[in-house]
Amino acid sequence: MSKADDILVRFGQRVRKLRQAKGLSQERFAGECGLDRTYMGGIERGERNLGLRNVNLLAETLGITISELMKGV
Repeated sequence: MSKADDILVRFGQRVRKLRQAKGLSQERFAGECGLDRTYMGGIERGERNLGLRNVNLLAETLGITISELMKGV
């Protein structure tokens, strides 16, 4: 499986795209989520396998549903 096919990479790219669309820096978004910026970087690079609570936290902070967050992943 290529790296681009990895669900963690696709999810991270989706989070980054949505965060940037909101005009949030990675540091500010992480702060609003209550997560460390380095952890957020790991998410966006596809290095972190999140639990459902953190997936929900990201969606809530972005003001969208989990299904919207996962769209296209």
